[in-house]
Amino acid sequence: MMKRAIVASALTLFAASLPMSANAEPVKLRVDWSTIPGQFAPLIATLPKYAPDVYRHYGKSYVVEPVRLQGGGASLTALAADQIDIGGVVSPQTVVLAVAEAKLDVKVIGQVITTELPGYLFTRFWVRKADVKSINDLRGKVIAVSSRGANVDSTAHIMMARAGMQEPQNYQIAEIRFPAMIAALESRKVDAVPLVPPFDRIAAKNPDLAPLFSVGDAFGPVETLMFMGKTSFVEKNRAALVDFLEDNIRMRRWMTDPKTRPIAIKQLSDLTKIPESEYSDWVYTKDDYYYHPQALVNVDRLQSNVVTLKETGVIPAAIDIKPYVDMSLAQEAAARVKD
Repeated sequence: MMKRAIVASALTLFAASLPMSANAEPVKLRVDWSTIPGQFAPLIATLPKYAPDVYRHYGKSYVVEPVRLQGGGASLTALAADQIDIGGVVSPQTVVLAVAEAKLDVKVIGQVITTELPGYLFTRFWVRKADVKSINDLRGKVIAVSSRGANVDSTAHIMMARAGMQEPQNYQIAEIRFPAMIAALESRKVDAVPLVPPFDRIAAKNPDLAPLFSVGDAFGPVETLMFMGKTSFVEKNRAALVDFLEDNIRMRRWMTDPKTRPIAIKQLSDLTKIPESEYSDWVYTKDDYYYHPQALVNVDRLQSNVVTLKETGVIPAAIDIKPYVDMSLAQEAAARVKD
């Protein structure tokens, strides 16, 4: 009997060490997004049609269910309510609010995009030239943001605070989806709007509109969006999340490689119904966001972003960000990517 028990125990341990079997159910990852390009979730399911060898683990160890949300605040609410598993539009402010306000045990596991790096894309707030010539002209006006808690929301508050103005005494904030920003500005429903591609390029064709300030003016370089989940979910599904990040790292290389970038642009065009010509001169280049090739978050930069939020009164207190960042999954994933 003792020998049988030992053998049974050994077999159990051996089985546990094996990779997920072909019959095992893939882990479903509900990942949120707000706009593309820049965010990956809505692109993943169609990618095998264009590049079958990129997302090698998709449908095997995990699948992705894209959940469209407006930004960091909505992402945090959904994460707290278990409506998503991985936040994909998580800003520095979102991380702080998750820890300090929502009291969630969370881990940032990868970078999505970094902005305001020299030579890369800057996100700017646009205004009507005739009405607004300086930040002071925004006193008593309405500023649009994509979502409370998003980087553009933080930027608006930082820039106005530095000019001696506070919400709601001196200005108002309105939440508007990025595709509706230009129309809201042109129709005078709001007085300043943040524009991400391709909407900034559309605005540039209107001589009545002009950029006033950028996210970089508020923060400097910023860890704009990150992947974040509850620690319990990350620990339970670590293997599937490493596979997810491995595939994502491979996608980053595929979409920025000059040889395969035209195929990536076609995928983007097919999904958004925007002509390839509107993307060809900038997307997935140095005129676009910065995608870290190993999906790694710059922790020092993220900490600096948090300090800026505290210094300008956007958050009541800064936190030490290091306990809430775990780059070991992305590092493990990156070590696997050889081609």
